[in-house]
Amino acid sequence: MKIFWLAATTLPCIFVAPVSHSKTATEVYENASASTVIVKNVDAVAKKRSSGTGVAIGDGQVVTNCHVIKNPTVLTVHSADKEYPANLHYSDWARDLCSLKVVGLDVPPASIGNSKLLKVGAKVYALGTPKGLALTLSDGIVSGFRERTGGRYIQTTAAISRGSSGGGLFDENGALIGLTTFYMADGQNLNFAIPIEWVSELPQRSTPAPALAALAPPATLSARVTAWEIKSKELEARKDWATLLELSNQWTLAEAENNNAWKSLGIAFYRTGQTAPSIDAWGKAIRINPDDAEVWFLIGTAHTLAGHSNKAIEAYQHALSIQPNDAIGWYSLGEQYERSGQRGKVRDVYKQLKELDPAHAEQFFSKVVLP
Repeated sequence: MKIFWLAATTLPCIFVAPVSHSKTATEVYENASASTVIVKNVDAVAKKRSSGTGVAIGDGQVVTNCHVIKNPTVLTVHSADKEYPANLHYSDWARDLCSLKVVGLDVPPASIGNSKLLKVGAKVYALGTPKGLALTLSDGIVSGFRERTGGRYIQTTAAISRGSSGGGLFDENGALIGLTTFYMADGQNLNFAIPIEWVSELPQRSTPAPALAALAPPATLSARVTAWEIKSKELEARKDWATLLELSNQWTLAEAENNNAWKSLGIAFYRTGQTAPSIDAWGKAIRINPDDAEVWFLIGTAHTLAGHSNKAIEAYQHALSIQPNDAIGWYSLGEQYERSGQRGKVRDVYKQLKELDPAHAEQFFSKVVLP
């Protein structure tokens, strides 16, 4: 609420600008519940049924989390005791944001807000279907923001649980400012929502669903390092990079000081063709653990792909100062020296390789030194 006071020596009174009062929880619920729906997913292959929440945004479209609708055989949307067939419209699996096209759905769209105007401490409301209990309202405050490439997650104390995924996070005026996405089961009031602004970017960012939707709903994932690592390595082995990106984003939120989480996120970015974000993620891993030679090598590889020879050289030098017997690392460093015209250092690398790995040395000599 903002009050503007205008005073002047020539005026005997004070003018107060009109004020728009925040809505009560009841008023927010009455407006928001009309646009909130239940999303049901039948996976005939796995013989599983699941449900989550969605929010109508107009023109027969409903937005929800992608993990709510993974591996669908039949998708339906339920509102006011009516069932409507639904189909996937747009999907951004990296951000866990999908939209559905629902034929015949006739509900008022949510009023769209602006999450960028939020501040820590602002009053917010979550509306979803936790544990199958439709249209359950909870309230809380914005407790923080977690920055990620291309935007930020909203952290809130408004309670959510399984089934709340894809539900709306509303501001004090009842405007939709995010979608509740996951919570940390072993923490107190650690709940997260994706910002509503990402919805407008869906058509441009839409990608096919991952070939293997191996990711469990975030609320069921253990926050222990071993659980995250096991799942990430499993996805790496399957080369399911889109799902690894989703998982790693959640892992870095759960354990922001875990360099392995950022390493995994960097790998996912790199494998999905996002070189700059991969370097940024690996940079965060290095700030946590500067002695991780593997991450330095990865940074060098990414800079090589981006054509940044000097930065690649610096990264490889860091890696080899920690792990000096890595022949492949020396080979990569030598290639960058050659590209940057440092022929003297190329010969030094050749001498180093002859001591470490004669086979690599001969290959290096024929492909890098001789040309």
